[in-house]
Amino acid sequence: MSNCLKLMIILGLLLRVALLGTISKDGFVMAYDFLETVRKQNSSKQIYIKDTVRIRGYFSFMDSLVATYDDLTEYPISEHLLVRANPWIIDTLANTDYYRMSARDSFVYDQKQLIVLPKGNVLKVPDSLMACNLLQNFENTSIDVNIPEFKLRIYQDSELLYTFPIRVGQNRKRYLVMGDRRTDLRTKRGKGVIIKHVRDPDFYNPVDGKRFYLTKRDDEKTTLMPQIPWLETEINGNRNGQMIHPTTNPETLGKAYSNGCIGVKEADAWIIYYHAPIGTPITIRYDLKVKDENGNKKVLRDIYDYEQFR
Repeated sequence: MSNCLKLMIILGLLLRVALLGTISKDGFVMAYDFLETVRKQNSSKQIYIKDTVRIRGYFSFMDSLVATYDDLTEYPISEHLLVRANPWIIDTLANTDYYRMSARDSFVYDQKQLIVLPKGNVLKVPDSLMACNLLQNFENTSIDVNIPEFKLRIYQDSELLYTFPIRVGQNRKRYLVMGDRRTDLRTKRGKGVIIKHVRDPDFYNPVDGKRFYLTKRDDEKTTLMPQIPWLETEINGNRNGQMIHPTTNPETLGKAYSNGCIGVKEADAWIIYYHAPIGTPITIRYDLKVKDENGNKKVLRDIYDYEQFR
């Protein structure tokens, strides 16, 4: 029996006591044993960072923590659980965004050299109750993309957690060497899941198939490509290479600009990644009639000309 299920049972027993003032002997023993287990499992566990961890070695370090602590916890620990239990890590990673750094008068040529976990910092290992809550949050999280609105939203149940600007695929067909065919570049609609994470992506131009390592930023400066996770989607049962990934040129957000992928800011990509473990549901829709932040109805531009073919 999982601790989450035990917790629900014990809460039910305690509720019975509160309402009826009665509890069976077996129920009392179960409640006592469970509370003792929770007390022991919820004793504080901390990880001390002995050496500075930079982005280049960040994922390897997190993998080593998962391997070490997996046998020491009562739940299946994961990178996502560890980071969500220490949300300052997400803030630190988001602040490595080239344009955030630039706004602080800091030019970053190689993002992989930036420090994520300074020596001496402490990470909290989530106890069983926190892990139970986080796992439930993951299960109740979904991603919603509205193509003509250029928005990606993250929901937990019906609560809106985040809204991010995006770019989407162009409204045309083009021959792509990587697919060796003439490809419809429009972002695909439908329902599906996050099927894969690519934590250290290689970069290829899909048009000519050539690998690249550098990028020209919106300020005309050149940097190495950053290491930020990409999320692969499976839509309507098909894996067509449609990714959610950061763009190094946020001037293209709010436009039909890509070769089909959904582009986001570098900072936003980290937040999306840590809210979307494998299996997270995603809906990609094309709704022209929406409401603005004030609740007023508006009709969006039909960027893919779908309406004229109805």
